[in-house]
Amino acid sequence: MRTKIYSGVAAAALLASAAHAGGHLPFTPGEGDFSWDAYNEWAANAPDLSGQSVTVFGPWLSPEDDIFRSAIAYFAEATGAEITYTGSDGFEQQIVIDTEAGSAPNVAVFPQPGLAADLASRGLLTPLGDDMASWVNDNYAAGPSWVDLGTYADASGDDQFYGFFYNVNVKSLVWYVPENFEDAGYDIPETMEELIALSEQIIADGETPWCIGLGSGPATGWPATDWVEDIMLRTQTPDVYDQWVSNEIPFNDPKVIEAIETFGMFAKNDDMVAGGSAAVGSTDFRDSPAGLFTSPSQCYMHKQASFIPAFMPEDVVIGEDADFFYFPSFAEKDLGNPVLGGGTLMAITNPSDATMAFVEYLQQPLAHEVMMAQTGFLTPHSGVNLDTYKDATLRGQGEILQNATTFRFDASDLMPGAVGQGSFWTGMVDYVGGASAEDVTGAIQNSWDAAK
Repeated sequence: MRTKIYSGVAAAALLASAAHAGGHLPFTPGEGDFSWDAYNEWAANAPDLSGQSVTVFGPWLSPEDDIFRSAIAYFAEATGAEITYTGSDGFEQQIVIDTEAGSAPNVAVFPQPGLAADLASRGLLTPLGDDMASWVNDNYAAGPSWVDLGTYADASGDDQFYGFFYNVNVKSLVWYVPENFEDAGYDIPETMEELIALSEQIIADGETPWCIGLGSGPATGWPATDWVEDIMLRTQTPDVYDQWVSNEIPFNDPKVIEAIETFGMFAKNDDMVAGGSAAVGSTDFRDSPAGLFTSPSQCYMHKQASFIPAFMPEDVVIGEDADFFYFPSFAEKDLGNPVLGGGTLMAITNPSDATMAFVEYLQQPLAHEVMMAQTGFLTPHSGVNLDTYKDATLRGQGEILQNATTFRFDASDLMPGAVGQGSFWTGMVDYVGGASAEDVTGAIQNSWDAAK
């Protein structure tokens, strides 16, 4: 065992060791609000892995790849192991080739659980074990959700815990302009009932509540699927959502129709949406938040994931000119605070003692905080210090994750491609164009049956 209790005087040696991970150590012990005490305690008992190596392969490219290398360098310093990360925009194809050929990296970073589940069913992943599952259950907000998302059937059909989520994103957000709300005297709604009432009040005041755009080239329609997924989590229990994703209940089940028609309450009402309902299907999603910033404003709210500021005017300062609030749940449904999103999952594709030690390192708050401080990294780890987030926007989204009672992955990403990236998208465009929810969901179910 190597004893590594760090202090400020060890900074030079710590920085010199960055080569172990092929990255950088941007923070030295004592800097910032990082969980140094917890890390020091772990490092004091870390195994001596000198001469051993860990390889990690994933989808992260510049600048995230170098930032990740800076986070894993602390593992190298504590253990003496060499750890390397390689990123590729062809990860999904290459990891299948590598695992099938017996040349897999030690750890693979999956951008969605579907591919990991497929490899697990073929015996190409190594289970992380019950202890790791229990740790995630106890230390991640909405822990059971994360355990479920990382649990797949093995080659024998038995459920095993394979995946540890590291870096997630949040879709359950509504963006608005604080100055517009303040001038109109509007408060942030805390329930779905209040959000609907606010929308109706804005209409009564002669204004338009929402900007919605579904246009996205060949992927037109996907923003509506996010709406429906979020509403499903707010009108049905998580197990029903899961049954919908797996088609255990048909796509044209009344529960799904209810969610789509709730979306229609916003998107198919001319008074609710900028340009009227006819503009929803043709407005590009990248252009749709622009209405928040016109003078006078074309709308007061826009529902979209955490990435949407990239498509706001360049001079918009998030937290000042624009902000967000949690897409709230129905008080009368009593379903807690569900959050819809996505994330990257760490799984072992080539086991070793050093690899398992690395996965244990990822339990440390510091392994998350180093990323939190430098990039758009979000974590449900309840042990991290939220003050280490790079900015107030990320911290606010991190708080939404911390307050989540349920987390579910984007449903369309988990459905068969012909449905999730096909008939579901086109069906939602048909729906806002005038088709009934019954007809649309029936056609989507037919496409699912054809894909089986």
